[in-house]
Amino acid sequence: MVQFFLEQGRVADFVSHLMNQKPVFAPHAKGQKSFTYQEVEAAEEVVLDYPRTMHSVKKFFLPPKEELLSFNLTDNSFKATEAEPMNAIFFGVHSYDLAAVHRLDYNFSEGNPERNYLTRRQGVTFVGVSYEPDKYHFSGSVGIDPFDTAGFDVFLTKLLDGYIVEAITNEGEGLLSGFELPPHEAGKPARGHFQQHIYLPQAKLSTVMEHSYDNEVWNETAEKCVGCGTCNLVCPTCYCFDVDESVDITATKGTRDRNWDGCMLRTFSEVAGGEIFREGLADRQRHRVFRKFKYLSEKTEEPWCIGCGRCTAACTADISIVNIVNRLVADFEKATVSNL
Repeated sequence: MVQFFLEQGRVADFVSHLMNQKPVFAPHAKGQKSFTYQEVEAAEEVVLDYPRTMHSVKKFFLPPKEELLSFNLTDNSFKATEAEPMNAIFFGVHSYDLAAVHRLDYNFSEGNPERNYLTRRQGVTFVGVSYEPDKYHFSGSVGIDPFDTAGFDVFLTKLLDGYIVEAITNEGEGLLSGFELPPHEAGKPARGHFQQHIYLPQAKLSTVMEHSYDNEVWNETAEKCVGCGTCNLVCPTCYCFDVDESVDITATKGTRDRNWDGCMLRTFSEVAGGEIFREGLADRQRHRVFRKFKYLSEKTEEPWCIGCGRCTAACTADISIVNIVNRLVADFEKATVSNL
């Protein structure tokens, strides 16, 4: 595969080149330490050297709030709100965030395909970029390398003075067409080391989870947890939602809307009559972790956690999903040895 070299000083020019083909969404600085994906209006504002964005690209395909339909009670009519294909370039995406998109593709394609999500995914191309793991990243433990090019159309590998550019697909070659790049001749990327690790592969984690339903770690974690649901809302692979209907002040028309929801919120499992099936924070923490490493994983044979570290980085109580899983592993192994 031919490799090209993109000088650091030409990144904005490259972004402008892409903007001439499709709308471009890329990481931008948000304040002093935060970053967010948004549509590019000024190419020079794009940031490629960032640890993680506050939310993943999921928010563009599954918006935090979206109208599903509008209705009129006067004539008892309704009209579905049509989603539009994104038909855009997502630039500067980390490998774990694209892995999360592929998991959501699975979620919304299984059973009854989810029309709105799949419609928005149409026409999307991805330009990836490598990253230096920080103290929260652990994607290597779930099989996602910072230099993983799987699923990308173009991939940028960070060097000291620029980027190695590779076109992975035919569509990626089309994105590069018309933008002159010299061949990459020298220089190898520095490979950083993960500071966080889960010390067991997914193939064995299912067994650990099966024997960890009553582990004391759930109660210990619940003592710190405040049930704010931040971990759910920043997770790239959480896809649960609630549906509400709103009627306007005239009580003649309204909308049905879908909103993000999360299993760490008390009302998530509430049903008619006020019964809540996961009343305790310990029950909710267990469900959250099992959703990432047991329920779907037993079917797909891969974890539904992509190791981005967002949940831990954003947690107001400093709860680490890595520490929880490693505690389960250690307790399981200890119990296994004692039973020999």
